[in-house]
Amino acid sequence: MSKATDKKQMIVYFTIFVLLFALVILPIVAVFGQAVIVDGRLDFTRALQTIGDKENLTTITNSLILGFLVVIVSTIISTPLAFLLARTRFSRWKWLDIVLMIPFMTPPYISSMGWILFMQKRGLFQQMFPWTGSLSESFFSLGGLVLAMSFHVFPFMTTMIKNAILNIGMNMEESAAVSGAGFAYRMRRVMLPLLTGNYAIAMLLVFVKTLSEYGTPSTLGNRIGFYVFTTDIHRYASTAPIDFGKASSLSSVLVIICMIMWLVQSYTTSKHTYHLVGGKGNREGLYNCKKITEIMGGIYIFIVIIVTIGVPYFSVIATSLIKLRGYGLAAGNFTFQHYVELFTKNSKGWEAMLTSTFLAIVSATIASMVGTLIVVSIKKAKKWKKVIEGEALIPEMLPNIVLVIGMMLFWNKIYDLLPLYNTLGFMVLVYVVMFLPYSIQYVSSAIMQTGDSLIEAGKVCGGNRAYVFLHITLPLIMRGVMQGWMMIFIIVFRELVGASLISPPNVQTVSTFIVREFEQGSASVAMAMALICVLITTVLLIILNNVIGRKKY
Repeated sequence: MSKATDKKQMIVYFTIFVLLFALVILPIVAVFGQAVIVDGRLDFTRALQTIGDKENLTTITNSLILGFLVVIVSTIISTPLAFLLARTRFSRWKWLDIVLMIPFMTPPYISSMGWILFMQKRGLFQQMFPWTGSLSESFFSLGGLVLAMSFHVFPFMTTMIKNAILNIGMNMEESAAVSGAGFAYRMRRVMLPLLTGNYAIAMLLVFVKTLSEYGTPSTLGNRIGFYVFTTDIHRYASTAPIDFGKASSLSSVLVIICMIMWLVQSYTTSKHTYHLVGGKGNREGLYNCKKITEIMGGIYIFIVIIVTIGVPYFSVIATSLIKLRGYGLAAGNFTFQHYVELFTKNSKGWEAMLTSTFLAIVSATIASMVGTLIVVSIKKAKKWKKVIEGEALIPEMLPNIVLVIGMMLFWNKIYDLLPLYNTLGFMVLVYVVMFLPYSIQYVSSAIMQTGDSLIEAGKVCGGNRAYVFLHITLPLIMRGVMQGWMMIFIIVFRELVGASLISPPNVQTVSTFIVREFEQGSASVAMAMALICVLITTVLLIILNNVIGRKKY
């Protein structure tokens, strides 16, 4: 390779590094700077006072307690499910894997609203079971909040544990059984130690996801007076008197806790990693369960589906169809009028739909283009590759609210230079930075499966870089690009925390429209929009999967 080519590549690598540094690193620095820099000088006193404040200490304690409880409850739900889906006849029912991912794909604030409508005083539960009295109202407690959040994240833990069990195979268990080990002993001394590393990863991600979640704590947690990191950070940054210093201090603590959890998980994984898949392979097998065991397993799966999917979706659908809430589920009290009003009388609903669609399409397209160019540009880089990938993937490791606060602070400071803050363009920029890791990961996965022979052949035949990229590289990685685009579109279309903080005046998205209508008492209109939101993203997912599935390279 000539020196001129080396120099050009170095310029490309350095340019990408600088752009990512400005878009990702500087906003994070702005968060820490806002917390510890007072009147132009370094001062940790204010940050320590903010953290040591009784109210904020309660917030930190609440967040940690909530995180640990959600991990425990998710483990209790996920472990039996994972074994049933990996080691019993239920593993042949592949549709269960898709169905059990529905709670994770449902926006948590929509699920929480469904639970509120179902369990509240004179809610759907009391209407269907009036003899229970006020029993359902006990849901509005820490226990109810933990359940609502666990019902959202348990599919993720189930998938990780199930895949780990499948990797173990039956060979080791059969060896232990031949040696005289009983079922309980095999579980304790063979299966559980081998699952420790994967469980540590799942536990970390569930814990961090819980600390980072805003939707459920905002809709359900605020109602019961249980405040956590995200709700207090949001309050300090959006409610008068606005105090970015306190928001930054709490954000800094949240980032530090997340980083500590990553380190703990990394250490645990390194100590409990076993190479189970080798050249010999593993023989998959199923347990010979008794009939009563299979029946109990089926009942358990049915209960999980009813509680995690049936209840919230029943509440959303029923509420969206109720004409007058005072009459509840009475015959003749159902109408489609709320759906009609969204696109006729309620212009704000239609505008919110258009705004979210615009933001989702533009953000997904730009993020996919940028992510693809970054991955292709650094494919053969050595030292620069890890640095640039590390920069680009940082947003995935941070709570979304922290990144949003950082970008608000940074772009507000340079407003005179680049007046982008408080515009739709700024929202697009925030979403591109926030979800760029999705594009990079999907494209990286696709490009790793492509060899260099076709690309080299294209160059030998006289094709320049642009021609080779458009006619060889891009078609080969298009599936990864489209998968990344699809995920970003779905997430941006219904994203809440960023939209609630950085939306320009008089601009609503689907998520902020749903929350505001719900809080103002128009629950039927809110649920109609919520159901449309879920249907749009689901239909898009199915269509795009079918289109991608037909592309064979």
